[in-house]
Amino acid sequence: MIAAFIGAIGVGHILRTRMRDWMRNLSGRPKWQLRYLLAVEKRLTLIVWAVALWAIFFVMQEITWPSRSYLIEVCARIVTAWILVEFLAQLIKNRPLRRLIRWGMWIYVTLYLIGGLEHTTAFLDGLAVEFGDFRLSMLAILKALIVTALLFTVARVVSMQTSSQVRKNEDISPSMRVLIVKVAQVSLYGAAFFIGLKAVGFDLTGLAVLSGAIGVGLGFGLQKVVSNLVSGIIILLDKSIKPGDVISLGDTFGWINTLGARYASVVTRDGKEYLIPNEDLITNQVVNWSHTNDFVRLDIFFGTAYGDDPHKVRKIAVEAAKTVDRVLVTRPAVCHIVGFGDSSVDYILRFWITDPTGGLTNVRGAVYLALWDAFKENGISIPFPQREVTVLNEHDTPTDVID
Repeated sequence: MIAAFIGAIGVGHILRTRMRDWMRNLSGRPKWQLRYLLAVEKRLTLIVWAVALWAIFFVMQEITWPSRSYLIEVCARIVTAWILVEFLAQLIKNRPLRRLIRWGMWIYVTLYLIGGLEHTTAFLDGLAVEFGDFRLSMLAILKALIVTALLFTVARVVSMQTSSQVRKNEDISPSMRVLIVKVAQVSLYGAAFFIGLKAVGFDLTGLAVLSGAIGVGLGFGLQKVVSNLVSGIIILLDKSIKPGDVISLGDTFGWINTLGARYASVVTRDGKEYLIPNEDLITNQVVNWSHTNDFVRLDIFFGTAYGDDPHKVRKIAVEAAKTVDRVLVTRPAVCHIVGFGDSSVDYILRFWITDPTGGLTNVRGAVYLALWDAFKENGISIPFPQREVTVLNEHDTPTDVID
């Protein structure tokens, strides 16, 4: 066995080098295939050792008494079981959990194959603490951990599949998709926890009383957390905001990236991500730029000289707004006079867009630039306040200062 292991190390090193070179040339393969190929590459020594042990076992079965090959068979079974456990553990994506389950299964199959499982079970069952009729043994704790871990793994897989199917369903609104996913996750993980406890014989009656007491304490100590959780459920139910909506809350303007159980993630135009508590979205004034539809009207103000024809100015301003790509043509821009200022006739230009996530300042700037070019081309002047000051001699009669 030792000689086979030493030989497996050498052969495994050679095969691992060649397989690594072959894997570098792979492209376009699914991630799960690459993950299993990498697992095979890392365990080539064990695989070669198992093949060598089984070969030695079958040869010894033919040329000598079967009893002499007993240890070889046990060792080959153990190594083969280790390899199978390694590949099954790859189904678990969480690395710490995968390592824990891998080592636990290795120990279990090793004890089972060498016939020491019953003695180990009796030993762990003897390590117990008793309080009246209640008895808690190390074996019960291990069973609870194993069963709960398996149920949590199943719940995680089912939750991921459910989330994937719900997110693909375009008939369900985005906010309801988030709500369904959250409810499914809480239900599955909660069921996994309680079923795991019940499967190993824990009495859930005492746990219900204890959880009620803990719930009262948490209600007083974690009021803000509970408030945010309830606010998140209300937001998802009333569909006031949903992922992808463009909102402004105070000085924060951006689009909702995700809706969490405690907060909403809002990404601004400068790349910052604000985590806004759900309670603030309920109690404060929120401007949802895309609540019922994507149409957003923007206003800009400008002024022209009194010598320019206002009818011509209005027409030129509307035509200039149409030249900007993001300005809608189906909802025509309008221009109105809003006042006669000290130095100019004041106008307001109103236009519509459908992509507020692309930014508001940049589209306003593009319209201003289009106005500048159009006014320059048509001889429209944009006045600014000017003052002329006449310096008088001390014996001259004062004259009016011309504005």
